[in-house]
Amino acid sequence: MRAISVLRHGGPDVLTPAALPDPRPGADEVLIAVEAAGVNFIDAHLRAGRYPVALPYVPGQEGVGRVLAAGPAVTGPRIGDRVGWVNLPGAYAELAVIPAERVVPIPEDVSPPTAAAVLLHGMTAHYLVHDSHAVRAGDTILVHAAAGGMGLLLTQWIKLLGGRVIGTVSSAAKEERARAAGADEVIRYDALDPAGVASAANALTGGAGVAAVYDGIGAPTFDGSLAALRPRGTLVLYGQAGGPVPPFDLGRLNQGGSLRVTRPNLDHHIASREELTGRAADVLRLVASGALTPHIGSVRPLEDAAEAHADLEGRRSIGKLLLTV
Repeated sequence: MRAISVLRHGGPDVLTPAALPDPRPGADEVLIAVEAAGVNFIDAHLRAGRYPVALPYVPGQEGVGRVLAAGPAVTGPRIGDRVGWVNLPGAYAELAVIPAERVVPIPEDVSPPTAAAVLLHGMTAHYLVHDSHAVRAGDTILVHAAAGGMGLLLTQWIKLLGGRVIGTVSSAAKEERARAAGADEVIRYDALDPAGVASAANALTGGAGVAAVYDGIGAPTFDGSLAALRPRGTLVLYGQAGGPVPPFDLGRLNQGGSLRVTRPNLDHHIASREELTGRAADVLRLVASGALTPHIGSVRPLEDAAEAHADLEGRRSIGKLLLTV
């Protein structure tokens, strides 16, 4: 099969097109013909060696395709069903083997690219707005990187729940996209330091501060995120695209007004089969109805995985990046 192989950790150039043996499913696994794969920051972190992963491996933590074969212990899904998965490797390939209990059904009225663009980000947004900080009508929320695939979905979901969104972006084109997704206000952080972002957010709330910050960037934005919160506000640090946050004095949370910081992870919110399928079904139902629309910024062939990673890490992308097989 055609695939992307990672033989050593490094930059995008280590994503190497390769011909690998076709995999075979184990007793409780399904063999999937991959149709589309999402490109995510977790892929870049694993590729660079920031998170542990055994080498060599086929990257790609989000995929959609049809079931070609199933192991003898699998009772569902059936051959021919379209399914998707997240947070398991192997999507950057023609074929992938995934445990049957970790795949979710994809409705036929949601296309493979759309499903691959929304599963990981959509389920992440689901737990962020319902669990990490339950958005209430009237909440003002600061969303960092509001024009990225994750930020655009978060913005739409917060608006569905009656919240007000202040988004941060790095260019005029990204500002336009964030506003189109529903952002009420946009801060251009390319011209501001973290303190400037906090000052702008506070000015937009009449000095009150925001109820919550959804921050997937990490070190570069952390101080500004804390400073933008209202008393008893919540900083949800759900990623570290800009690098990990160094240790900090917890007394700052008291000084800021009994603030909260949480560092959630999608795996912990889809640990059970019931939670996985429930969140996926909610996301896909909103997509099918048109209430939630993923923005696909670029669709590239599998062999262009390195270029897709370079665009993602270089902040040259707007919306979701996809690879097709």
